[in-house]
Formats: sequence, C-alpha cells, structure tokens
Amino acid sequence: MKIPLSEFEQLIDEAILKKGFTYFMDGAITEFSEISNGEYEAIVSGTEEYIVQLEIKNNTIIAQNCDCPYDFGPVCKHVVAVIFFMQREELDLNQTPINKQKNKKVKSVNQQVKELLKNISHNELIGFVEESCKKNKKFKNSFLVSFAHLCENQSKKFYHEQIHSILQTASGKDGWIGRTDIKYVVNTTQQLLDNAEQYLQKQHFENVFFISTALLEEMTKAFEYADDSNGDLGYFVDSAMELLGKLVEEEIPAGLRQEIFDYCIAAFNQKLFEGWEWHLDILQLAGDLVQNEGEADIVLACLDSLNTGYERECAQLYKLEFLRKHKNTKEVAQFISSHISNAKIRNQEIEKAFENYNFERAIELSQDGIICDEQSKPGLAKDWYDWLLKIALVQNDTPNIIKYARYRLIENFRASQDYYQILKNTIEPEKWHSFLEELINEITAKNRSSYTEITRKIYIKEEWWDRLFLMLKQNLSLENIQENEPYLSKDYSAELIELYSERLINYVHKYLGRNNYQTACSYLRRMKKLGGNDKVKELIELFKKQYPQRKALMDELKRV
Repeated sequence: MKIPLSEFEQLIDEAILKKGFTYFMDGAITEFSEISNGEYEAIVSGTEEYIVQLEIKNNTIIAQNCDCPYDFGPVCKHVVAVIFFMQREELDLNQTPINKQKNKKVKSVNQQVKELLKNISHNELIGFVEESCKKNKKFKNSFLVSFAHLCENQSKKFYHEQIHSILQTASGKDGWIGRTDIKYVVNTTQQLLDNAEQYLQKQHFENVFFISTALLEEMTKAFEYADDSNGDLGYFVDSAMELLGKLVEEEIPAGLRQEIFDYCIAAFNQKLFEGWEWHLDILQLAGDLVQNEGEADIVLACLDSLNTGYERECAQLYKLEFLRKHKNTKEVAQFISSHISNAKIRNQEIEKAFENYNFERAIELSQDGIICDEQSKPGLAKDWYDWLLKIALVQNDTPNIIKYARYRLIENFRASQDYYQILKNTIEPEKWHSFLEELINEITAKNRSSYTEITRKIYIKEEWWDRLFLMLKQNLSLENIQENEPYLSKDYSAELIELYSERLINYVHKYLGRNNYQTACSYLRRMKKLGGNDKVKELIELFKKQYPQRKALMDELKRV
C-alpha cells in the first residue's frame, strides 16, 4: 500500500488513525533516525516496544513494516504514530516527543556505522564481536548464520545446531514462540536459505543437503512449539523440500547420491515427518534417485507400509508411476487391476482410455466407479457420471446425453460442465418447455422447497421473471432480494423497494453494532438506486426517531 504523506489521513482507517495519533501525542516515539537516504526507523513504546521501518520516495511511503503482531489491516497504529511524528510540522502539531530543542542535523545511522568501521581497529572489532556473541544470543545467531559459508568442516549437525539455537532464542520462558518472535526466526533463518541457493549455483551440493535437511527437521519439530498462523515455518519446509528436489536433479557425485537416498529412506522409516505431506514427498525423492532393482524394492516396500486413508491413496498413485518406470507392463497391469477402487488411479485410467478412443473401457470403468462409490462417496460418484456424459457427447449419443446431463443438473455438486446448456442444445425446441416443467416438479418434490438454486437458475435462463418474483416473495430475506435484484429491477423496482423496506425495519430493530448498521445502510443505498429516494428518507427519519441513542447508527445514516 503506497501512502502519500500529504494524504495519509484520508487513506488510513479512522480507528487506526485515532489510535496512532494518541500514541504520537503521548510521546510513544522514543527513537527516530534516518538509516539511509529515504529509509527511516523508529522505536514506538506502548504496552511493548516495537520497531517501525519506513521507505519514502517522492514524499510517498512506498514500503512500511512494524514488528508488532497486528494483521487486521495494511497499516498499524505504530506506523501511524511515526507518520504523525514525521508530519508534525506540516500539521502544526505542538507535541514533539523527541528532541524538543532544535538540534543541528544528525548523521544517519548508516553513515555513523560506516564512519565507526573506518576508525575502529581490527582487534577492537574482533573484541567487540566476541563480547557481543557472549552477551547477546540474537547477535551471535545472526553473526554465525551470516558467515556460516566461511566455516570449515560444515555438516548437517553444524546447521542443526544453528537453526535450533535460533528457535530456542526466539522462544519465551514457557518455550513457546509467539507471532512477534517468529519474525526474528524468519529474518535470521532466511540467510541460511539464501546461502543454500548460492551453494546450489556454485555446485557445493553437500552443503545444500546439510542445510535443507537440517531446516526440514528443525522446522517440522517447531510446529509443536511455535505460532505458524502466517505460514512462516511452512515456508521454510516447502523451501527445503524444493531445494532437495533441485538437488536430486543435478549430476551429483555417487557418494552424495547414496547419502541422500539413505537419508530419505531412514527419515521415512523413522517417521520423522509422519502426519505431514512431506512424509511421502521424502520417499518420492528417494524414488527419483533409484538406480537399481534393490533400491527400487526398498522404495516399494516403504510405499506398501502406507495403509491409511488419503495417504494410502496418494502412495498407491505414486507407486503406479514408480512401477511404470522400474517394472514390467504385466506388474503394472496387475497393480492397476488390484487398486482400481483408488479414485485417482481410476480417473487416470478413464482419461487414458478416453484419449485412446477406447470408449468401451472408459464406460466400463465409469459405471463400475458409480457402483463402487455411490453409497459411500456420492460426491466422487458424480465425477464418474461426468465421464459418462463426456463420452456420450463425443459419441453423439442423444439418449445418454439427456440422461446424464439431466441427472447432473439435479445432482449438481462439483459441477464441471454447463448441464443446462447441454440439455437445451440437445432437446428439440418444441419439447423443451415441457421437459423443464417436469424437471422443476421433480426438483421441488425432492427438495421439499419452492426456493432452490437450480429452479432459480432455470427461471433466470428462461427469463421467467414473474415466476422468479413469486419464488422470491415466498422466500423473503434481504439476501434473497439482493441476489435477485439484477434480474427483477426492470419490471419490479417498486415491489423490490417495498420488500427491502419491510425487511429492513425488522433488521435494524433486531441487530445492533456498527457492522450491522453498515449492512442496513448498504440496502438503503440499493433502494435509492432502484428509485426509492422517498422511501429511503422515510426510513431514515423512522430510524432516527426510534433509535436516537444508537450513535453508530446515526453516524452511518448520515453517509447514505
């Protein structure tokens, strides 16, 4: 979100603006400095201390960050407080929390650091770093991560210890890493990930293996004691798996290939990642490294050990792919026959038969799928009906096109085609309306309701506005009125205004709070667009008279 400094009060949420202004006036900005040209950093002290960073170009904030946990909007109150501080002279604000006396311009922090580094001796700098590493764990972690590439004798253990130290430093007394502290983990650990990418480019493959596996294991453990609501730990796991995937595609030394293969098999057998999707992914990496029959059998044995639910289905699908690479066609065919109840395998086989114009097999597999899944997995069975419809369309089989399209129009869960249009294109025009009437009667009887989405869509498609309006009147709600307004506004605007009015009176009486008042006012605006200005004025006066104590309602009504 770009924020012109001259317009920030118009762009930022009013509630956040007020809180930020209060922080500024209370002197919450305890430090403020220009890090480099156009980059600023401030410390804002409230219940806790937070760091705000701003990047400004052409008098516009082009980037902003605060390490507070607020994530309900693009800008937090701490950032707003800093903006007020920066704009205090333009806004003629008397409160100046920092440097109340005018001082001559101070050099930016970046300039001060550069100047000090020129003047500090080599030994003094070494002493400072050593002392800081002893006193400050965060500094030590950052230092080690930043220069890990210079360390000799790197190993998986070396990186395990670094990542573990970062995580432990971030955890509180109770051992939990909260949302604020996880940012430190991300910022520090990202350097390791960047190092691994560079190692990959430079073909230092063993270091890539060390970093990615250490990341994978430590971050998986961290899910147990860290807040991952922003997906930061998941990001590192995904990145580590992606690195390993890239690594096995390279021409790596035979010794390292064997080491990675053994690691993947051991990680799977030891269930290091059980319960996570990369439990199977790590085995697929091993599969990509297979070079002989013995290794292939090891992977197959591991796949056969997965025997529960969704994981088993995925393992069976991967096993089929693996068999095609490493075993003969007879074994592949036997496996398919034994595991055709696996929906992923069935779908794959139907698709293959369809593409090869083997419609007899595609129909057989689809019909068998319906028998297999209709009772226990009705949603899945509808996919097999879709295949039967697709085949009927290709074969120009009119009776079956009507049969399957009609079924899927009524049972329209996970609709993949426009069944209504397929039917209209297939059925003779003179029979179309009678077909629809029969269909509507069946849908109504089945749903025990006159208001169903399927019937509604038929009325809209056929432009039967009188029947749509009658359906709406029998099933009134503000949401239903709004949903049908685009289709009925031309012929029924006066009626819609009246229906809105009746429901709104009850809505405002029943529901309190600004959010509900905003919803009510949005309906008032819809009434105005329908030409109901007089009715809207009447309702506003009624609400003002009945609920004068509801200040938020009065405020929202002014904006209608």
